[in-house]
Amino acid sequence: MATERQKLRQKREPRRQRHNQSAWITTDGGATDRECLVSDVSQHGAKIILDGATDIRGKFGLALVPNHPRRQQCEVVWRRGKILGIRFLR
Repeated sequence: MATERQKLRQKREPRRQRHNQSAWITTDGGATDRECLVSDVSQHGAKIILDGATDIRGKFGLALVPNHPRRQQCEVVWRRGKILGIRFLR
């Protein structure tokens, strides 16, 4: 049986799903596309891994299908080298 502490943790933390799926970042108002890897995703955000020296700041669009016209608007929350924590904007 789960302890009370484990039950509280399960209620507070949204479930993350591991994806390891390619995605495309759009910056500069749609002018620049960069490929990345979505490592895991939750209802409110994701962890993405950039390839090389890509400098993503602030807000950007994210698509799971290349050249798809609809992009999920995102914002960088944290950064550790090539790994970014992002939040989905509504």
